[in-house]
Amino acid sequence: MLMLCFRALVLTLVGCVALPAAAQSPIEIGKAYDIASRALGEHRTVNVVLPPSYAKTPERRYPVLYLIDGGIDQDLLHVAGVVQLGAMWGRSAEAIVVGIETKDRRKELVGPTKDPDLLKRFPTAGSSSKFREFLKTEVKPLVERTYRTGERSAVLGESLAGLFVIETYLTDPELFDAYGAIDPSLWWDKEALSRTAIGRVNARHKGRSLFLAIAKEQLEEPSASQRLISAIRNQGLPNCELRRSDLTHATIYQQLTPQAAQYLLPPSKPPALAFGFNLACTNK
Repeated sequence: MLMLCFRALVLTLVGCVALPAAAQSPIEIGKAYDIASRALGEHRTVNVVLPPSYAKTPERRYPVLYLIDGGIDQDLLHVAGVVQLGAMWGRSAEAIVVGIETKDRRKELVGPTKDPDLLKRFPTAGSSSKFREFLKTEVKPLVERTYRTGERSAVLGESLAGLFVIETYLTDPELFDAYGAIDPSLWWDKEALSRTAIGRVNARHKGRSLFLAIAKEQLEEPSASQRLISAIRNQGLPNCELRRSDLTHATIYQQLTPQAAQYLLPPSKPPALAFGFNLACTNK
């Protein structure tokens, strides 16, 4: 029995009341899958959060948002909550959120580098192609055979995960329908990835949309983001750019995830204007 004791202000014991113990039950937000990955050569956790209506509408199919850095102690709870709230208000579509856990982020999220200083500091860096193969051959097939997925899939990442999203957009655009990169670390390896953008963006990117948000620090040294944006504009590809000098690398993810979800997971009909969900892309 749980005993709650109450004391008078004069510190005189006035009595103890016996209350029944509160009933307990776990709060479940999704399922975690342990994948013995051939691509990575190790076990990896993939978390799946379903929309509230999933069990109630057995004929319905849902878009999927794949989240890089999607471990339970990483960005999963934040992004899954934003997606659910956005759907409640009609700002974005209901979606299945798939969180892909990362472990060694510089090993998994960046491509090869020849920079001796980077290799000295981060000797494991450079295996992003293996992580992409993991998504392509193991994660996506698992999700698509297990859940009622729709035609649209999107991927979202911030910082180094955002860099991985941009690299995937440039190298394997058919992997997802929409790409979201919030303040991607385009500075990595002396801005090497952005220098390849003009030669990589081509007809394969037709219909693949990109959400790109850049914070204060990179706007102060904008060459990398400008190369990427120029390559996309030259091909007339769908994109939404948000250049936010009022936000820093530490604040932009929390602030702009709702806008990213709105662009990556568009609702079937626009939300009411009175709600104020205007997506003011810089390039519009």
